[in-house]
Amino acid sequence: MAKSILIKDTTREEREEIVRKALACSEGCENCTGCQLGVGDAFEMYRPYIEGKKEIRDINMEYNARYNIH
Repeated sequence: MAKSILIKDTTREEREEIVRKALACSEGCENCTGCQLGVGDAFEMYRPYIEGKKEIRDINMEYNARYNIH
């Protein structure tokens, strides 16, 4: 079973590592996927998760809602 990525189940350090791995971030912009997402610094996009304020799913839903056409 995979380890939970929910805020309540992770430390700040674990959340930062989860974001780095998911975005393929190394130091700086090299190999980061942020520009492909159209958000510039993708690490900043997920800062609320890292800080324990908002779950990843909520950040992703808000991001994707900007592109849903009804």
